[in-house]
Amino acid sequence: MSEVKRRNKQSISTDKILESEEKKAKEKASPNKNLPLRILSRTVVIFSLLIIVYMSAKDKTKIFAKQTEVIPGKGLIIECSSEYMKELDEYEGCAPKNCKRYVTDTVISTKEADELLNMAKRGLKHGGSLGGASILDLHSGALSKGSNFVNFYKLKEMKNIFDQNDFNTFRVVKDKIRYAIAHHFGVQPTKIYLTYPTFFSEISTKKAVTIHDEYWHPHVDKESYKSFHYTTLLYLGDYNIDFKGGQFVFIDSNYNYTVEPRKGRLSMFTSGAENLHHVQKVTSGVRYAMTISFTCNKNYAIADPGVEKYIS
Repeated sequence: MSEVKRRNKQSISTDKILESEEKKAKEKASPNKNLPLRILSRTVVIFSLLIIVYMSAKDKTKIFAKQTEVIPGKGLIIECSSEYMKELDEYEGCAPKNCKRYVTDTVISTKEADELLNMAKRGLKHGGSLGGASILDLHSGALSKGSNFVNFYKLKEMKNIFDQNDFNTFRVVKDKIRYAIAHHFGVQPTKIYLTYPTFFSEISTKKAVTIHDEYWHPHVDKESYKSFHYTTLLYLGDYNIDFKGGQFVFIDSNYNYTVEPRKGRLSMFTSGAENLHHVQKVTSGVRYAMTISFTCNKNYAIADPGVEKYIS
């Protein structure tokens, strides 16, 4: 009997040893079984991190002015191009203390921006280019229509579409901007003059038809318009609300600086090669803005537009 008990104990002990060995074998086998999955997961994570780092290194764009923030005033001083400063040497009181970009949301009121937007829509509905970019110039009367420009002051259907109150609004806004340039760039307000072209712009999602529709190409204002010394842009709508795309981008060697349009936002900058820029394509909605330019050269000065421009 004792022998049977002894054998039974040995059998139980042997079974426990076998079970223990099997358990260890499974534990060793389990990690090996899941090894490819773990390697794959880690590889994906590492690869994703590398992509993020790579894309971050390639991303050279900084948002200079967001649509969602109200900016009392924000400037960025940059080195003036030698050609720009050389030209301004002959105009006393007009050379900037510093070349810069400056953005503010406190110079032009929302009411004034709404009045100008109303003017832009009233005028541009009688024109419109075949492509995505149209302009309306209050001074010259130039209005995009089809693939050409017409003089809206001579169009019967636009007779007296603007009254003196409209032109008064333009004059008040223009004077506010002129004094803002004088203050922020350190020049004399009596030494800068309104110049051409000064215009409303309307940008939609239509495909470009003529070269005038291709607004997205990088350019320098002084090279496009000899008369320009100071460029200002007044936005009449809100980015990501009234339209998408259409951000204004300053192009630099290290970073690009983006201005997101906001109704009543005023962007001012020197017009030389130091401020190479472009506008991103509008992807939905319609973007309205107004370009008001100033010159140091009195020979390029233009008078404020008025009702006398209409031709009977």
